[in-house]
Amino acid sequence: MDTFLEKATPESIKKAAGIILSGGLVAFPTETVYGLGANALSADSCIKIFEAKKRPFFDPLICHVSSVEMIDRIAFAEDTALTVFDKFSPGPITVVMKKKEIIPSIVTSGMDTVAVRIPMHDTALSLIKYSDVPIAAPSANPFGFLSPTEAVHVYDSLHGRIDMIIDGGKCSVGVESTIVSFLDGKLSVLRPGGIGVEELQDVLKMKAEIYSGDLKSAPGMLESHYAPVKKLVLIEEGEAADFSSAALLSFCGQNASRAEHFEVLSRSGDVREAAANLFSALHKIDQLPVSMIYAEMIPEDGIGLAVMNRLRKASAERKYDFETNSDLTKA
Repeated sequence: MDTFLEKATPESIKKAAGIILSGGLVAFPTETVYGLGANALSADSCIKIFEAKKRPFFDPLICHVSSVEMIDRIAFAEDTALTVFDKFSPGPITVVMKKKEIIPSIVTSGMDTVAVRIPMHDTALSLIKYSDVPIAAPSANPFGFLSPTEAVHVYDSLHGRIDMIIDGGKCSVGVESTIVSFLDGKLSVLRPGGIGVEELQDVLKMKAEIYSGDLKSAPGMLESHYAPVKKLVLIEEGEAADFSSAALLSFCGQNASRAEHFEVLSRSGDVREAAANLFSALHKIDQLPVSMIYAEMIPEDGIGLAVMNRLRKASAERKYDFETNSDLTKA
């Protein structure tokens, strides 16, 4: 399969919408990461997402819509959910709600709930509007590996597996959306992301609980995820380590001189800048002539919680290889 890579223009977006409506796959930019989109109302189309990513069918997809009115086509939105969309959307927030029958079970991994968000990106919103269907879209990368924040990341990993990539530049937020649920009557944060827990609590006047239940209830919740090919080890900022054959992912660069190979997330120590640069920096480091990566931990305030969530998952032991369909715990 030839994969078209085109700059985001009205013409290329309309072309991409035609591909979506004909059952194809399109990678497109959002404010968080690049998504791999298919028509969320077509089971046959969404199966292709799982096949292209080698994604397990138990991991549900997020549906991207362009308006609150479109949400009503696919989900039962309660008042609390509508308040979230009113306060934080378009933006990096996803709400899990009871789904309507129009959404195929493959999108929700057989559950009666669906995750929905309105992305804060003109290209993504235009693609949804031209398609006039909700677009199911996980990150546009092989399952379990580094998320793409630039079109070249998608091309390098999925070229030949998908129909088209729309290049809309680097993603501004850089980590996936925050996923929340109110289905148990409380504000549950299923995945930390682009909206900080403190901000949610302040705006919604509700105490948030970090969800620790079924790890298959929302996307991106498995213990090992978002990982580079090379082994990643977390260290405290300034902690001694052997950098003779390792690279350093440094928070603010204070100790970068200890390593020959390094990337700095934010020279000013800004966690938002660190989040925006996280996956791009990891993609660069993963291509360096080193055998492993040391990553400095960062403050877990606001979006810093999401950054550390991604780094902890990236450093977790990989127990299953979906590329080869093999159990890595069995030597």
